[in-house]
Amino acid sequence: MNVAIIPARGGSKRIPRKNVKPFCGRPMIAWSIAAALESGCFDRVIVSTDDDEIAAVAEKCGAEAPFRRPAELSDDHASSLAVIAHGIEWLAKHARRPDLVCCVYATAPLVRAQDIRRGLEAMLREDCEFAFSVTSFPFPIQRAVRITPGGRVEMFQPECFDCRSQDLEEAYHDAGQFYWGKPEAWLEEKVIFAPHSVPVVLPRHLVQDIDTPEDWLQAELLFQTIASRNQSENREGTTE
Repeated sequence: MNVAIIPARGGSKRIPRKNVKPFCGRPMIAWSIAAALESGCFDRVIVSTDDDEIAAVAEKCGAEAPFRRPAELSDDHASSLAVIAHGIEWLAKHARRPDLVCCVYATAPLVRAQDIRRGLEAMLREDCEFAFSVTSFPFPIQRAVRITPGGRVEMFQPECFDCRSQDLEEAYHDAGQFYWGKPEAWLEEKVIFAPHSVPVVLPRHLVQDIDTPEDWLQAELLFQTIASRNQSENREGTTE
């Protein structure tokens, strides 16, 4: 049994109620639920929440919300690892322990079913504990600078000042969309960013972190642009 667990607490502060706030015509969480269901990877798609409204929205969108997350796992300091471990423990007690678990973030409206499937394929193909979405930095991190307390500038890696960008190693960061993992790895709360994990590389234009109102606006514009392009391509394909 493969299970998707979508963490969605009710206490978001920077963007209040962001998990159910309308995003391009649907509650934000609806997009993650839809991608998980469309992927065909899961026997159950479960939303882990402490909030009855979020649970009702999740169920209306086709997911389950069979339990309420305890308060100690619903504050600003609760880790995703602990939340997923709680869901696995609940499943083991009330149904059966899953074979693989995928944490899908509720605020990932650009997540695609085919990328979730790629994550499952990586878990089945590789000897790994986790497979999760990453994307590349748009600028060489070796040439990053900091602003000092005195208001001046200095490089993090000054030895790279004279290096050509194309000669520097490409770097990647967490795309914040989905994280496949073995139940044992989640329960032991193993570090995800480690050699026992494999990456599922996404193009940068499909990745947008949403923590601030500015992030939200940018994500909506990006989403609308992608949707418009897809509609145009579909129309062109129909006329050929």
